[in-house]
Amino acid sequence: MHRRVAIIGGGAASAALLGELLARRPPQPLHLDWYTGGGTPARGVAYSTGSERHLLNVRAASMGMFAGKPQGFLDFVQRDDPSVAGTDFLPRRRYGDYLEAEVAQALAFGRLHGHDVQIVPFAADAVVPETGGVSVLRGEDVHRVDAAVLALGALPPQPLAGVSDGALAGGRYVVDPWSLLANPPADVPEHVVVIGLGLTAADVLLELAARWPETRFTAISRHGMLPEPHLHTTSLPAEDSALLVEAMQDEPDVRRWLRLLREAIAQEEDWRSVIDSLRPYTPGLWAALPLDQRARFQRHARWAWERARHRMPPSVHEGLAELERSGRLHRQRGQLYRVDADDDGNGLRLELHPHDRDASKMQTLHAGLVVQSVGMDFDVARTPHPLMRQLVVNRHVLPDPLGLGCRATPQGRLLHDGGEWSRLFAIGSLLRGTLWESTAMPEIRQQARAVADQLLAG
Repeated sequence: MHRRVAIIGGGAASAALLGELLARRPPQPLHLDWYTGGGTPARGVAYSTGSERHLLNVRAASMGMFAGKPQGFLDFVQRDDPSVAGTDFLPRRRYGDYLEAEVAQALAFGRLHGHDVQIVPFAADAVVPETGGVSVLRGEDVHRVDAAVLALGALPPQPLAGVSDGALAGGRYVVDPWSLLANPPADVPEHVVVIGLGLTAADVLLELAARWPETRFTAISRHGMLPEPHLHTTSLPAEDSALLVEAMQDEPDVRRWLRLLREAIAQEEDWRSVIDSLRPYTPGLWAALPLDQRARFQRHARWAWERARHRMPPSVHEGLAELERSGRLHRQRGQLYRVDADDDGNGLRLELHPHDRDASKMQTLHAGLVVQSVGMDFDVARTPHPLMRQLVVNRHVLPDPLGLGCRATPQGRLLHDGGEWSRLFAIGSLLRGTLWESTAMPEIRQQARAVADQLLAG
């Protein structure tokens, strides 16, 4: 077994791995160095929000932190409020409370059994995998460990192409929506443009609309469509999913897969049952797709899959619908071409290609504030994240060719030019290109268990 392990990252994925390692009763004590990067360990960006309007988009019964206790979160919240149902969509703040409580319990259990956990409230500056171990550098300190696991979560967002330096300099173009929600500006804008229409954009719109009741909003995306809503009640996965998966595996082609999905959906009362039935098979299906077909999916089908797969709670959907009915929210199809400071210096000017890409119909919008809410960034080849830049530049890890994290084995071992590392792993968002499904808690807890098994087996 690997007795000394570095866990790098401070969010839910790293917390799940820490808990798995400490709960297994290994034959020898472990030494764990947990580089949390600052902030509250376990909460990360996703669960640090204090707003009651920011809800989980997975029902409470499915959000347990550990693979062996999928209902752990539900048990936690029901101790305080027995009226909570497993089908409820709860505030992400409560999930952050649950993660903190589980980590505290895991640390206490670890101390009781002789394990040593050092919580390092800083980021690791560099990671150097070697034949007999891994060196982790922080400032002038070098810590040699038997193995290291990257559980970094979301990479830092970057401005979209076409955003000018002038737009960024004035502070009216917001690249990180969560920093805005934590510290909103004192002057309330009359018109806010939100770029993106995914789950993050939904959180931004509802929160800012509540804080600024006189502000109107325009939300822009290529197709102008919000994520689909969950049903108020749960729906069971389709019963004949094995036949659908077998047909998809027989011919890994995106166009054929879409045709098969449409045929399967036509036979069900609700399309959600078909989409949900594919979830356990998604990593295998993604692995079967050739690279050119993965690229085709990215270009043409990803947006439709994401809005059907990653659905919003019914109350969030109803809140956005009310904003539209009241005239405060307008959705618009288009693709961003350029953002620059307005001529008067008091706002921003956005130029958009319309959906049909007819340049002669270029549209112009003016806004007091523009918020970029386009979801997570997975592209390690272009990220400003210092540790990932070091790993990529030194060829310790290989970027996924489609910008979806790092190349890795399905078991989480990171790849380099010579093959796979035996002592350097990843879980969570960095495995997007390998597993596709890699950012939700039901998948992350399975990855945490799989990596913990490998670390403890050595």
